[in-house]
Amino acid sequence: MDPGIDSIAELQKRTYRYFHDQADPKTGLIRDNTRPDSPASIAGSGMALGAHVVAVEQGHETREAAAAHCRKILEFLFHAEQSDQPSATGYKGFFYHFLEMETGRRTWRSELSTIDSAILFAGALVAAQYFNGNSADERAIQKLGNDIYLRADWQWMLQGNAISHGWRPETGFLRYAWRGYNEALFLIILALGSPTFPVGEASYPEWLSTYRWRRLYGHEHVYSGPLFTHQLSHLWIDFRGIQDSYMRDRCIDYFENSRRATYVQRAYAIRNPRHFKGYSENVWGVTASEGPAWPNKSELHRGRKFFGYHARGVPYGPDDGTLSPWAIVASLPFASEIVVSAMRHMNETYPEIAGTYGYESSFNPSYPAGSSAGWMSQWHYAIDQGPLIIMVGNYLSGIMWQMTRSCEHIVRGLERAGFSGGWLGDRKQK
Repeated sequence: MDPGIDSIAELQKRTYRYFHDQADPKTGLIRDNTRPDSPASIAGSGMALGAHVVAVEQGHETREAAAAHCRKILEFLFHAEQSDQPSATGYKGFFYHFLEMETGRRTWRSELSTIDSAILFAGALVAAQYFNGNSADERAIQKLGNDIYLRADWQWMLQGNAISHGWRPETGFLRYAWRGYNEALFLIILALGSPTFPVGEASYPEWLSTYRWRRLYGHEHVYSGPLFTHQLSHLWIDFRGIQDSYMRDRCIDYFENSRRATYVQRAYAIRNPRHFKGYSENVWGVTASEGPAWPNKSELHRGRKFFGYHARGVPYGPDDGTLSPWAIVASLPFASEIVVSAMRHMNETYPEIAGTYGYESSFNPSYPAGSSAGWMSQWHYAIDQGPLIIMVGNYLSGIMWQMTRSCEHIVRGLERAGFSGGWLGDRKQK
């Protein structure tokens, strides 16, 4: 498969099938992964909302069909039980991480998750912006998408000036709160932009307070190890040319920061300090993913330690040779000049990683399993499928960024965080 534009679009289309096949016909909720016993995830359902928008734009689905899917998800979640009962779907406007597919009720004693809820809110706002027509489905999406976001009580989730990772009815708020730099930049923007329950502007300096500026392999950037942490906020928000106080002082923006992080991944793979099989200038992509030790946390195999599901990162680790092809593709907007060549190499060297829904979620050539790719994940994950689809959409047309640039809540959040310049400055001049 030649990874030109057509084949990138074909990969996107195949990956998109996940959100059709793994949707519950009644609730519209999206299965977290393809294991037969997997529950739905609220993040996966949020990814689906964004994926449907991209699918219409790229011609993979009709507008009418996509609107019907989005309305089903939003309508179910808006009317699902919001209470402090352990079996509810959510509380205070937020949603539990994992939900029963057919009922939408909390399962696995999961947490009321701010980051996973934020993915749902972002997808809902994008859908509300995109489906702006006058059909019954599109009118419903416009109202439901905004209403679901507006009822989230961000103030209740505050721990001092930081937003909690979540809450459980049995034990209360989780131990940790969101401080940068990581995947939650867009979450802070959503919390600042809320017209109903906004956090105070002191929350943003709190977020910035733990940033770590590093020079790695000649690239200076705000450090975070897993590749997905440099991608998730860019699914939704166009950070090109806009800067907060931290980035103004360093004369770059978050888009450039993610481009440098992508190059750090490649440089690390070229150096391959842990001597894993396959790593090279065209084989990289170290991020949060399932690994060979699943379902165990870790195991020793031939003298090496391998992990199950883990937040892998570079250059400080953890790293066990597990690679995620979707994470490479999700860097297309930042560094297409190295991503396309990496895709071509993977297609030629590891053809077996092409699965039912596009690339397999992860593989590990250093863990022998009967093929050149070594161990391969048996399952696809919604939170891997969504970023590939959406970031390819942003690469091809910038569709998601177009939607959020016109969303008053996101613009308000960016301005309250101190962002200025670029397209934000252009808006003010009009």
